[in-house]
Amino acid sequence: MEHAPEVLDHEAEQIVRDIGIPPCPAILTKLMQEMRGDEPDFGRIGKLIGGDVSLAAAMLKTVNSPFYGLRAKATSVQQAIALLGLRNVAQLVTGLLLRQAFAGGTSDLMDEFWESSSGIAQTNLVLARKVNVIDRDGAYTFALFRDCGILAMMGAFKDYRPVLAGAKGEGAASVTDVEDQRYKMNHARIGYQLAKTWLLPDEICRAILWHHDYAALQDGRAGLPVPIVSHIALTLAAEWLYVKSAMGITSAEWRKGGAFALEQLGITQAELEAFLADIADELAAA
Repeated sequence: MEHAPEVLDHEAEQIVRDIGIPPCPAILTKLMQEMRGDEPDFGRIGKLIGGDVSLAAAMLKTVNSPFYGLRAKATSVQQAIALLGLRNVAQLVTGLLLRQAFAGGTSDLMDEFWESSSGIAQTNLVLARKVNVIDRDGAYTFALFRDCGILAMMGAFKDYRPVLAGAKGEGAASVTDVEDQRYKMNHARIGYQLAKTWLLPDEICRAILWHHDYAALQDGRAGLPVPIVSHIALTLAAEWLYVKSAMGITSAEWRKGGAFALEQLGITQAELEAFLADIADELAAA
């Protein structure tokens, strides 16, 4: 699977035209511009987020969930920024805007995607606190955006049936290879382009691009720094925990990439299984 930058850049416009990637929301553009200034204005950022009532409400609901483990509940956007930090709030808002961008498409598959994606993201945040191998910043957001290309493909191809968490999959073949054969495109490449368009950090964009290519991640061909590879591994482990806890089965991707994830995280299968009870309790409390 080739991911040469020049090839991706050449195909970017066609992807946007044929698949229909939602443009970066104006509020996100303004937020990123403010954050990248020499001295970000917390008050201005709070007003920017608070100006979108539904976005602010969704953000506070997520911030006050058990997964963030705040001792005191945030009652305003400004409080959330003070408690979580500007970077965490910006990442959280980006994920919420992703859901808003695809709110027009409703179906059982879409509902299943959001339930699975949200559950894995929440589990990833809990697991990041237990497996201290990465900076926890971005754990929730990366998990939400990891498979965001699936959303665009569901909208573009009527016969598209995503391999969601817990699905049986299609043998040993990579999900992205199967998609390439059927649609001449795959959700990892589309997700990469969406993440770039939405101004996500380059490391996260590349992680989205490579997250199904476990061999390339292990042998270094992906060219990703170790912390980002660990993010991919952690989210794969979170998917295993979520699917096992919610459905009582092993996720299809774990059979393909589980050995890579455990090696990268420096834990055993038994140690991962020991987290199941805690994860189930926290999911139930959400």
